[in-house]
Amino acid sequence: MSHSNEAQEFNILSVETDKKLPVENNIIKFDDNNKVLEQKEKKTFNEITYSFLKRTVDITASATALLLLSPVFLVTSLAIRKDSDGPAMFTQKRIGKDGKLFEIYKFRTMVPDADKKLFELLDKDEKAREEYKVNKKLKNDPRITKVGNFLRKTSIDELPQLINVLKGDMSLVGPRPYLPREKDDMGAYYNTIIESKPGITGLWQVSGRSNTTFEDRLEFDKEYTENKGFFYDMGLLTKTVGVVIHKDGAE
Repeated sequence: MSHSNEAQEFNILSVETDKKLPVENNIIKFDDNNKVLEQKEKKTFNEITYSFLKRTVDITASATALLLLSPVFLVTSLAIRKDSDGPAMFTQKRIGKDGKLFEIYKFRTMVPDADKKLFELLDKDEKAREEYKVNKKLKNDPRITKVGNFLRKTSIDELPQLINVLKGDMSLVGPRPYLPREKDDMGAYYNTIIESKPGITGLWQVSGRSNTTFEDRLEFDKEYTENKGFFYDMGLLTKTVGVVIHKDGAE
């Protein structure tokens, strides 16, 4: 008897399991040995509508912004290259939706080999080590360049993330894009936060940004994920404009 190697997909209303998974109205994929390969909860009509509207806004807004802001990209790139050695932009691995890693784009605001210099600093400076342990960033980070300091205060360094939004890695609004090395520190928050695409802005960005602890940011991102919706997103985008203009919590 021949067996197909293709996974089978079923709409499960109930199933016996020793893991006590919430399977009602879930779609579960099994392999030929009846091993669960994937389990997804069926989306409601409201969730499908929200996803469609959100992606439509993301594509339209990011494409338009990239076109209109192209002169800003050019001037910023030239300023960064003149201020310090190294490329104008850099990429870095971040945790995306469902835990998938992606490359995030940002204008470079630090000296080259910034991660290496961070670990060297934390190794010899106990005060900096304690600060980074709590906040996952340093208030007076010596790695930031002069131009980089301006870019951070004005949030211009975040503009290349519009490319991530256009590609579908990120959204305009969502949780903070966390580093892979921060996964363990996210603890129980992780599974909730990765239900959403990371965003250029979000609840934590309009609630203090750099003035918040790592734990605060996790709480904000969990709250966003549990309450996300189209009008909620539009409200956060509106608040972001005011935050950027007044440079609230920017460092």
